[in-house]
Amino acid sequence: MLKQTAAQWLAMLAFVALAVAAPFALPNNMAQLVDVMVFILIALGWDMLGGQMGYNSFGNVVFFGIGMYLVASTQVLWGGFSLQEYNSAKGGNLEAFVIGEPAYVASLIAGLAIAAVANFLIALIVGAQLLQTRGHYFAVGTLGLGVAAGEFAGTFSFLGGGSGMNFLQPPDGLQLSTLLYFLGLATVVVFYLFLVWLHGTRFGLVMNAIRDNEDKAEAMGLPTARVKAISWAVAAAFTAVGGGLYGAGKNFIDPTEVAFSLTTIGVWMILMPLIGGKGTIWGPIIGAVAFQLFKEFFWTFLFGWQRVALGLLIVIIVVFFPDGIMGGLHALRRRLGAPHGQEAAR
Repeated sequence: MLKQTAAQWLAMLAFVALAVAAPFALPNNMAQLVDVMVFILIALGWDMLGGQMGYNSFGNVVFFGIGMYLVASTQVLWGGFSLQEYNSAKGGNLEAFVIGEPAYVASLIAGLAIAAVANFLIALIVGAQLLQTRGHYFAVGTLGLGVAAGEFAGTFSFLGGGSGMNFLQPPDGLQLSTLLYFLGLATVVVFYLFLVWLHGTRFGLVMNAIRDNEDKAEAMGLPTARVKAISWAVAAAFTAVGGGLYGAGKNFIDPTEVAFSLTTIGVWMILMPLIGGKGTIWGPIIGAVAFQLFKEFFWTFLFGWQRVALGLLIVIIVVFFPDGIMGGLHALRRRLGAPHGQEAAR
């Protein structure tokens, strides 16, 4: 256990060192680097249910979208503007809605904090009911939640309605992508450390017991309902932060195509843990980085066919690499570590 913990710390230190150096090595790719941090957050969040507990959710995109709207709205209100007046401009007169750099940074951080807390509470309330279902019933229920959220958001005129909502324009001189990147990196580190601690507690053991056999876990008197609800709430909080960072980087919220998009973000957050290996801490991280590389390649060299290529990637991973990159590495390590006679017998 001590060796494994030391390896985890070394891996995390190496990751942080590379992440800190990345903006200096790749200054022209800051938008893509921000996306990597966002993808890691939402992949780790999805894996808390789908990987650690075996509850495959299609509804985590709800928290992603709500987080986006909350951060944008917090910035507008922080500047002393009316949401109705701001969104009635529809992007045509946003020069009138400008705040200084200190206020912009403070409102962004405050918005991310509000989004995290609000989505934690929302997921706690919704999860207490929805997590009473299991299997495909839960999956379909969360899918309906995602569809309803997108349509519901499009009905509010003070949030821009179906036309969407812009974030406040960043002040001149502010390196927004760099700010978003390091906020994302800090959140990723906090989430990682939290998960490492959590999986060493009784709470983490109950999560895995639910995945292995929930009926037996309940028969043993384990608080499965409470653990499921709290886990989803924690995942929702970090997913909301990812949504806020993503929206601020894109500078625009579309209720169905960006905030609550089931065909892009909703699928991607599931695909990334599958690529890296779900049910592990490093699997979603590795999967997020690998997915961003695949996505950039497809969108650059296969534009027009990028979604077809992405669909084929999903099929290949599910059929040929069901345990992901981490599963393949563990299998290779076991094979290399097995005695020669044992390997020959296989």
